[in-house]
Amino acid sequence: MAEVRDIEVVVFDVLGTLVDEPGGLRAAIREAVPASGDAAVDELLTLWQQHVETEQRRIAQGHRAYATTEIIDREAARRVAAHAGLADPAAVARLAAAGQRLPPWSDSVAGLERLARRFPVLGLSNAGRTALLRLNAHAGLRWHQVLSSEAVLAYKPAPEVYQLAIDAAGCPPERVLMVAAHAWDLRGAQAGGMRTAYAHRPVGDPPRSSDVFDWRFNGLDELVARLTAR
Repeated sequence: MAEVRDIEVVVFDVLGTLVDEPGGLRAAIREAVPASGDAAVDELLTLWQQHVETEQRRIAQGHRAYATTEIIDREAARRVAAHAGLADPAAVARLAAAGQRLPPWSDSVAGLERLARRFPVLGLSNAGRTALLRLNAHAGLRWHQVLSSEAVLAYKPAPEVYQLAIDAAGCPPERVLMVAAHAWDLRGAQAGGMRTAYAHRPVGDPPRSSDVFDWRFNGLDELVARLTAR
């Protein structure tokens, strides 16, 4: 178990951890297909998410060359549009950029600001560089540095993605804390020697009983209070 005094740099996952990805996509689908009821919107959201997960898995398995999230999101938007009967090119294009307009969780912006007064704070995301730039601006996320997995042409939990953050931190991995709402993400960071903190979000991937992370928090306020109480 890590001690707070051992942590030099804090790294955050972005999608799901600091921004509400499903909520933002659901709102964009509802905007694009306003006549759809809740069940239909949820079905279209599932179609989108399944496409993204499948394509990222194919890339990880070597069955597809690396493609950015912008490309995969455009594919997902076209699948959703075809399923919903949406034919307006402008509406489909706006839908394809939905991942760049995700809302932050209520504690994300202030929590990052508070934490950044005490630690170097990095973002580490599967979002492509361009999407990440626009997402950060839209959500009001402020970083000392933000890193995209596009730099290594891979997606988390590939080890080389976490190494990006370790290299940027410039200190041993056991002094770098990875914060995420996804247990699978933390397992990847843990395998690279990083310290880990699970931050609960309604849309995250909760830990299994077998997971042993350094900390578990109910949200960012609790995490920031613990890390700055020294």
